[in-house]
Amino acid sequence: MAEPNFPPLPGFIPLKPCFYQDFEEIPEQHRSMCKKMYHLWMLNSATLAVNLIGCFAWMFGGGGVTNFGLAIIWLIMFTPCSYVCWFRAVYKAFKSDSSFNFMQFFFVFMAQVGISIIQCIGIPGWGVCGWLATMSFFSYNIFIALIMLVPTIMFTAVASLSFIALTRIHNYYRGSGASMSKAQEEWTTGAWKNPHVQQAAQQAAMGAAAGAMQDQYSSPQYNDNQV
Repeated sequence: MAEPNFPPLPGFIPLKPCFYQDFEEIPEQHRSMCKKMYHLWMLNSATLAVNLIGCFAWMFGGGGVTNFGLAIIWLIMFTPCSYVCWFRAVYKAFKSDSSFNFMQFFFVFMAQVGISIIQCIGIPGWGVCGWLATMSFFSYNIFIALIMLVPTIMFTAVASLSFIALTRIHNYYRGSGASMSKAQEEWTTGAWKNPHVQQAAQQAAMGAAAGAMQDQYSSPQYNDNQV
């Protein structure tokens, strides 16, 4: 089994990486989308960090300490949880073509899309600098409202990109012939956590993709009658 390499931690920290991550083990036809989902996770994490700064400015301008406290909680909680609950799920789904992992991803990521929309809206007192909170603060302090506008735009981008990503991955899943019954079968038999089954599924998926590419780019053959 490969040695964990994520998250990359400095040597002086007495902690070790928890996960193994290498996009080269993802089949080529899914690698680009998997990397985009990783970048989306990074954007979401960066947005939560910028939101913390925005809520600090909000508190400094008289917005109350509650929003700043909740912003800290959201950053600490959602950054690792989103990686484990939906990025790792889609990573393993693309790696082994697992219906169970796809279903896990859809279930969690739909909640992620809903949370992103709520964060984008920005209900005051919820610890996020969304549109409602930011626009209402322009009448009190324009400078601080402009600072709050940065995470608001980032939350909007995360919500939009998350919805697009969910749609694209769902369209691929529907087109691949997978189904809920297949996911239930994987859960019942334990195939979703069997490394040998996952490796065989990965090799089959890569072989099918290679065959499709070979058929696509192979030169046409003609018999004597056609000539």
